[in-house]
Amino acid sequence: MPVFEYKGKTLAGTAVQGELSANNREELERLLRQNKVMVTSVHKKPVEISFKIGTGVKKIDISRFTRQFATMIGAGLPMVQCLEILSAQSESKEMRNIITRIKESVQSGSTLSDAMAKHPKVFDQLYTNMVEAGEMGGALDTILVRLAVYREKADSLVRKVKGAMVYPAVVMIVATGVTIGMLTFIVPVFAKMFESLGAELPAPTAFILSISNFLQSNFLIILLGVGAAITGFVFWVRTDSGRAIFDAFLLKIPVLGNLIRKSSVARFTRTLGTLLSSGVSIIDAMNVTAKTAGNTVVADAIRKSVVAIAEGDTITGPLKDSGVFPPMVTQMISVGEKTGGLDDMLAKIADFYDEEVDAAVSAMTSLIEPIIIVLMGAVIGGILIAMYLPMFDIIGKI
Repeated sequence: MPVFEYKGKTLAGTAVQGELSANNREELERLLRQNKVMVTSVHKKPVEISFKIGTGVKKIDISRFTRQFATMIGAGLPMVQCLEILSAQSESKEMRNIITRIKESVQSGSTLSDAMAKHPKVFDQLYTNMVEAGEMGGALDTILVRLAVYREKADSLVRKVKGAMVYPAVVMIVATGVTIGMLTFIVPVFAKMFESLGAELPAPTAFILSISNFLQSNFLIILLGVGAAITGFVFWVRTDSGRAIFDAFLLKIPVLGNLIRKSSVARFTRTLGTLLSSGVSIIDAMNVTAKTAGNTVVADAIRKSVVAIAEGDTITGPLKDSGVFPPMVTQMISVGEKTGGLDDMLAKIADFYDEEVDAAVSAMTSLIEPIIIVLMGAVIGGILIAMYLPMFDIIGKI
């Protein structure tokens, strides 16, 4: 879904500007009118493709900063002094420089949320929205504690999912490397020996030798082809249509799709519940949650819920129609809406699905490990057997 940049005025005449996702300009203007904003200008935000990798700031550095900042603010220390202390004790040079610039902005009269918003790659929209809500409500220490808890649990969820993928990825890389090494260096030695003996080669051996010859003759072409395919895939996934197709495909993969689905539900409920409990409006909270969903299928369902809310409907209908959220989740969200305790209900769902992700990770790991080992054994063992079959024939003739 495209993102539009807009400028407008409230009923009180205050100028406002920002970004909002919508299917088209008419839908955007309708959403803003329902929020009592009269649009003066709007244009589609261009899609930017960045080749810069990361910011130099690790997620753990941001989580540590948030926790320490919350503790200092809660202890009653002045904000500028907190930032000075945090800047001095930060182990990351990049994080230290960013905290210093935030401190300088605050000293110049800027709010903390505005100062952080100048560094969007470190402090995302969710972060700055919560800080802004804390500043406006006079509960910055409470909001920072909630934000610290959110980031720590979100980081833990990401580590679990990544950790589940490390072992299979390493085994597959090693197995692929061993297979290519055998076909490139070991099989040719057997080929020369068979050629000198003039032995008649069995079909499996002839097949393996043909693969080896093809790999040796076209290694550079294959390498360039694989590189081009990976590059093309990366660029394709960065497009809106490519990302949507790939994310939908991931959700349909057995075992892995179930893990992604559960982690997406946990992230969605944790993010939305944290924002709502911090005083962020439902529309703003849903828009921020959509941008941090991590999966376009989930993000589209959330954006449709924003439209439903703006039209006076509930958020559960679009979430249910997406097919991503289990019936239990949509039913609990519906109950939370009706009882006025949506933030608490979302927190309970997030805690439940954190445990579900743990179970899914364990199940996937226990299932993938034997499959990979069997496949690796079959490939390498098949090559070795194919190479020794002619030897048995030669020994029999002798």
